[in-house]
Amino acid sequence: MHRKAVIIGAGHVGSHVARALAADGVCGEIVLADRLPEKAAAQAMDIADALSWPPRAAVVRAGSATECADAEVTVVAIGKPREPGQTRLDLLGDSVRMIAELAEQLQCSPPGGFVISITNPCDIIADCLRRLLRLPRERAFGTGTLLDTARLIRTLHEQTGQPREAIDAVVLGEHGDSSMIPFSALRIGGKPAAEAPGFDPEAALRRTHEIGMDIIEGKGSTEFGIGQATAYLVRCLLTGTRAVLPLSAELRGEYGLNGIHCGVPCEVDGQGIRRIVELPLTPEEQAAFDHTAAVLQKHTLLAEEILSAR
Repeated sequence: MHRKAVIIGAGHVGSHVARALAADGVCGEIVLADRLPEKAAAQAMDIADALSWPPRAAVVRAGSATECADAEVTVVAIGKPREPGQTRLDLLGDSVRMIAELAEQLQCSPPGGFVISITNPCDIIADCLRRLLRLPRERAFGTGTLLDTARLIRTLHEQTGQPREAIDAVVLGEHGDSSMIPFSALRIGGKPAAEAPGFDPEAALRRTHEIGMDIIEGKGSTEFGIGQATAYLVRCLLTGTRAVLPLSAELRGEYGLNGIHCGVPCEVDGQGIRRIVELPLTPEEQAAFDHTAAVLQKHTLLAEEILSAR
């Protein structure tokens, strides 16, 4: 089946999403769109070169954001990268204005398939994009804590020596510094994490928060992890593979919240988000979750003020 993906934003993140999708083979056509057309064209040519060994049948090319009307999936990866010392929330103003401009551009040819937002701050921008495009939560959401969870699994693997596939863990809340880990639900080798030699919950949470900035300080941007995570999400959506992934979805009473996007476990398949999985939380975990939700609520209101002032 010919499946088309449009990636809006051909920078570090967008280009690596395209590269991961091309290597995976789930899309027959990958379109890169950027405000700098020559950059999108160069990235497309570079990725196309990578499809000769081993041979892949995908077509990778530059194009326009308006091509998302007939695409099965659109990935939004526009925005300024974080600088050393910046939090994702520091990018709010610039990102909201860019997303509003993009939504205006897409009014005549709105996305026809799934819309995945990566732009930081991920949760707030996913909320803005979904509302501006008037899309249901089943079709429009952010990558949320998918990358945070990947970092947590890697950290636990390094702590305990257990293979990554033996670690069942998730990060909840903001894709950012206020995120929390429900350790009571964490399993390593099928057993409670506390039974695993080397397990250190405080260090695991600290490293999950620090890894992104460590990468930025060392090389200027994060790209490979989010590229692979997004490609896996796209594969699940386009092949109908059922999975539970931590995404930034609109909450409608789940976890006691309404009207914000927050990183929570979501059951996905070819229909998009089918349902949100509510994990039981201990009182301490609930307090940590309430804190990250409050951070998201505050910045969602700030985003609405920015949109209203345009």
